[in-house]
Amino acid sequence: MSDTAQRNQSEPTVKSSSNDDQRKSTGKKGGGDPSVRGRTTIADGVVEKIAGLAARDVVGVHAMGSGMSRTFGAVRDRVPGGTKSVSRGVKAEVGEVQTALDLEIVVDYGVSIGDVARDVRENVISAVERMTGLEVVEVNIAVSDVKLPDEEDDEPDSRLQ
Repeated sequence: MSDTAQRNQSEPTVKSSSNDDQRKSTGKKGGGDPSVRGRTTIADGVVEKIAGLAARDVVGVHAMGSGMSRTFGAVRDRVPGGTKSVSRGVKAEVGEVQTALDLEIVVDYGVSIGDVARDVRENVISAVERMTGLEVVEVNIAVSDVKLPDEEDDEPDSRLQ
């Protein structure tokens, strides 16, 4: 046998796994990247709230939800201890890495519905993807009403000042 072959046989073989290397480099037990240790789930309601707030920020959106849901919401808001529902008019389906949204909006009279819908879609997608890390695969928008300038609001003003 040659000297090289004898040296290779006499030297112990050391196998190092990537986890061993990571444990040594981080100095912590468990090894690996902490971001992949476990799973994060996001509830439908969380995505609905984010989308609802993002949609309301768009100029030309008067309200969210159908007439009936706005009426019930106005009553609920007036009950002591009741809170304003930011997710009214929003329905989300959330998977592990993707989400799809359905929004129902009321637009102000005189605005371009197509422009408002595009702006709502862009704002909602941006906010949801930035805050949750989920991919928004679709945002369906239903315009259920137009708020005329002389119409009374469905949501009455509070008597308190």
